[in-house]
Order: sequence, then structure tokens, then C-alpha cells
Amino acid sequence: MIVSLRPFLPSKNFAVSKQFYEDLGFRVTPFGRDLAQVALEGHSFFLQDFYERHFAGNFVMHMLVTNLDEWWQKVSSLGLGQKYGIRDPIPPKDEPWGLTVAYIIDPSGVLWHIAQRPR
Repeated sequence: MIVSLRPFLPSKNFAVSKQFYEDLGFRVTPFGRDLAQVALEGHSFFLQDFYERHFAGNFVMHMLVTNLDEWWQKVSSLGLGQKYGIRDPIPPKDEPWGLTVAYIIDPSGVLWHIAQRPR
């Protein structure tokens, strides 16, 4: 029986990445010096103090939500681009493959799809 299945996300600057995810509303729990569990609403992943540019730049996380407008309101109010020196989040848009998606790139280059089924 599988109890958990979670990815390990890279972080270019571990402290900055932990703060980024806390700003988004995730709970960050240390698992030793170089690893943290990052959780929200019963779902989680591990954040590791490891960075390889090519790996991070090709890593994608997909989060399906029930209210993308609510998520977008929160994300767009945080000033993530300016605060973290990253590309500003991209507002929700209907994608031809069937979901409405907002895009966020974390401080290490990991792309997040925050998606909702068609409205």
C-alpha cells in the first residue's frame, strides 16, 4: 500500500525558497538541515537544499484547485516578481488542452501550473 508519493523540488537558495512557499500559504516543516516538507491542505512535497539549473528549469508542478480566481487574487497581491526577483506570475487563461491555468515560476526556476477545470 502506498502511503505517500511526493516530489523533491530543488532550491537555489534554501532559505529564500522556504519563504516563497510560506508567502503562498504553505506550511514549511524542517526535515533536517537540508530538507523541508512543504504542505497545504493535506498535500505536500519536499523542498531540498540542492540546485542544478537544468533540472530546476525543467521541473513543473501542477496544482488543481476549485477556485482559481481566489488563488490568483492571493498570488497577484503578493508582489512575488519584485520581492523575489522573478518573472511576474502569469494571469489565468484558458488553455487549448482543457484547463484554465495561472503560471508561477519559483525563485529556483520551477514552473507551477495552478489550474482549474473549465468554468
